[in-house]
Amino acid sequence: MKTNKYVEDLRNKTEAELAKALVDAKKELFNLRFQNATNQLDNTARIKDVRKNIARIQTIITQKAKAQ
Repeated sequence: MKTNKYVEDLRNKTEAELAKALVDAKKELFNLRFQNATNQLDNTARIKDVRKNIARIQTIITQKAKAQ
């Protein structure tokens, strides 16, 4: 499945790469919310997907921190 592949890719990244991915995802979420507020966003389901991706990234960061 698509999400399983995404999670596996995240698990293979270093902590610095995960931190960068988290910042990028948060920026994307901000932009999507801004577009939604100005009625320029066509696919509103993308907001939900990005929020879930942020949670996935944060979960893996926490797991790696606990493993050390």
